[in-house]
Amino acid sequence: MNIVFFDVETQRTFDEVGGRGNIRALGLAAAVTYATASGTFRHYVETDVEALLAELRSADLVVGFNLLGFDYQVLRAYGPCDLPNTVDILDHIYRRLGFRVSLDNLAGATLHAAKTADGLQAVRWYREAGKQSDEVQRQALMQKILDYCQEDVEITRRLYEYGRQFKHLKFRDRSYRVQTVPVSW
Repeated sequence: MNIVFFDVETQRTFDEVGGRGNIRALGLAAAVTYATASGTFRHYVETDVEALLAELRSADLVVGFNLLGFDYQVLRAYGPCDLPNTVDILDHIYRRLGFRVSLDNLAGATLHAAKTADGLQAVRWYREAGKQSDEVQRQALMQKILDYCQEDVEITRRLYEYGRQFKHLKFRDRSYRVQTVPVSW
């Protein structure tokens, strides 16, 4: 079974496109996948979107964090993105708890890991890359985005595997107490 873990970073923020109702206008800056069949990460930029969609369609299962509400919506700007075999960790957690829990919160409580940046930082790197006349500098900034995106894919993979093994994930509530949420994937 080939499980593909997946994440995207965007070119623009919600404020720049008129809010969450315009996710498709955010634009793909970068995407990273990790395929269990090959044990490798693949990096994509906007010009590679067809290859990205082909990889996702060929997967037996696609796993990510907020895929249904965000990542797939970003990709729909580039064409059909109907992938029925999906585990969206955020959607799963939301349906169990009735509220959203961040990837960073789950990673910290469950894996004792932390994200190194956030989506807004990735947008800033993307903008800075676009201003660079020096191709080496531009590529270095794009690589920062891809590296950050890959770290999120790795955290997502580890959370999924932890959940499969232990049938729960951990998060910190508003009082910073560690709680568990059952998962079934």
